[in-house]
Amino acid sequence: MRDSFENPYYQTGLNGLKLMPKDDATHVSALLSKCPRHSATPLIEMPELARHIGVARLHVKDESNRMGLGSFKALGAAYAIACEAADRVVADRWSTALSGEVFITASAGNHGLSVAAGARLFGAKAIIFLAETVPEPFADRLRAIGADVVRSGATYEDSLVAAQTSADEGHGTLLSDGSWPGYTALPSRVMEGYLQLAVEVAEQIEEPPTHIFLQAGVGGLAAAVAAYSRSVWGSTPVIVVVEPEAAPALIESMRAGAVVETTGPVSDMGRLDCKTPSMVALAGLARDANIFMTITEEDAAQAVGVLASHGLTTTPSGGAGFAAALIGFAGMEADARVLVILSEGAEDA
Repeated sequence: MRDSFENPYYQTGLNGLKLMPKDDATHVSALLSKCPRHSATPLIEMPELARHIGVARLHVKDESNRMGLGSFKALGAAYAIACEAADRVVADRWSTALSGEVFITASAGNHGLSVAAGARLFGAKAIIFLAETVPEPFADRLRAIGADVVRSGATYEDSLVAAQTSADEGHGTLLSDGSWPGYTALPSRVMEGYLQLAVEVAEQIEEPPTHIFLQAGVGGLAAAVAAYSRSVWGSTPVIVVVEPEAAPALIESMRAGAVVETTGPVSDMGRLDCKTPSMVALAGLARDANIFMTITEEDAAQAVGVLASHGLTTTPSGGAGFAAALIGFAGMEADARVLVILSEGAEDA
């Protein structure tokens, strides 16, 4: 069932959560400029789709070919690993800067690809823990990049516990895209990498959007884009955070005024099927987002079909932000200028 919650903490934030996502992308852009695979992804104006949902303009930030990995996640963990390499590189030997290092993570797919790609680029090893529900094509892609894949548990949360245990046992450094008390530095770097996407949008778009729909799992992408959007556009855009009804981690944490763990069935929006939010992401979104909402599995499936009919191929996760706009978000007038992120390409890309 769909749900929505108007944020009472907007502009003030939650008491007790002081560590915020960064909004300065200077270091991200500088480091990415050294990567031969880096280039800006397109921001596509879709006038027919805008008419379909009854708004003046609709822009889609298409991340389906980001750095050849097929997802915005290429900006996150790989950037965090690159920062580690930058601190240790000797005589410009980047390909061996992290030789002997091991990075461990749990992933629903795309974050793991970024960890694997970043590790290989700088001479490190990656071990990726996946739940049994993660499609095998993702596991195959991880192995093709050189990562070791370990299946553990029925849910993302199960695989995260296994990854943490492995790191605690000394097998490597945990590189999660979620954050919690005592674990904030590396996930904050991951979120910092996502700022590049928002920088590109601000440079590519002609006028500020009035509404931004941001799909969320643990919340890292949404928090980074929201933070940068506020830094460049102030209070102009209405920022809407979108989650699966099966994984309402952010909306329920906002209702509780603190990080809470939620429960629910497995969602077809697999990359968003996270039952506990990132602490740092929650802090930022409590300050920067206007509305939190959930969508149904049917909403996401419909959005994928509509996007495909207009030449944009994605998954239920990748189209979740558009799904929220498609169902007719309350308060969106005919002159609205809408921004959504197509966060990944097709499942088998």
